[in-house]
Amino acid sequence: MNVSTSTADQPTRDWPVILFIGGVHVIALLAFLPAFFSWPAVAVALGLHWLTAGVGVTLGFHRLITHRSFRAPKWVEYFLLFCGTLACQGPLEWVAKHRIHHQHSDTPDDPHDINNGFWWTHVGWILHILPCDETMGNYIKDISRDPVYQFINRTMLLWQLLLGIVLFLIGGWPFVIWGIFVRLVAVYHSTWFVNSATHRFGYQSHNVGDQSTNCWWVALISYGEGWHNNHHAFQRSARHGMRWWEVDMTWMMILGLRALGLAKDVVVPKMQSGQVTGLTRI
Repeated sequence: MNVSTSTADQPTRDWPVILFIGGVHVIALLAFLPAFFSWPAVAVALGLHWLTAGVGVTLGFHRLITHRSFRAPKWVEYFLLFCGTLACQGPLEWVAKHRIHHQHSDTPDDPHDINNGFWWTHVGWILHILPCDETMGNYIKDISRDPVYQFINRTMLLWQLLLGIVLFLIGGWPFVIWGIFVRLVAVYHSTWFVNSATHRFGYQSHNVGDQSTNCWWVALISYGEGWHNNHHAFQRSARHGMRWWEVDMTWMMILGLRALGLAKDVVVPKMQSGQVTGLTRI
């Protein structure tokens, strides 16, 4: 990590977050013990990964709430918000820091500046109290006063506990270990790779003045978020995969919502001769 040359300027470690994330990873290792393994538990983990990382974080936190790439009824927005909270990622901080990232991408003011090294960009920044923590409120004025957002953000860990109790009642400890801890580890890293790997590996389709890339394997595990250079070029676009081989599962979900009348004013790229020339709404 090369965040600062002065010891006094080094960001402070956030020990509650360090202990929480470290504890989740350690407990997830119990999945290697036969007593905590079952195929139904694996299926539960995969289903909840899609619900929390795909529906909640990618579709809800990112494309709807952060970038407003489409409009949805308020009850749909709150449902997606709730699903994202089940990923144990606070929505207000998530949205604020992602907006900061876009404003200052790959510069010292970027919370996960790739120039500070892969480890810092992947997880190190999450484990520290950052200067931008004091200015986050400036980036979420559109949602921070919403009482539903405030309530769900404040009770994030409670919902995880309740989910764990439900899983235990249904399938015992294997469901808890896989449905909570293994799933959270997978969700965290699939999200973090969007910050780290897609600023280091892959190709650039657009010159956007930063190091964002399109990385197929990150797109695969993050429901289309790996087409990150496309996203940096056209931040409000609901569609990140812009070429036929750039498979974007979240875009497919948005099309599904639109077909049901639950997504309107969807922002999409305008294409001409195979090139993106701007954005429009459908």
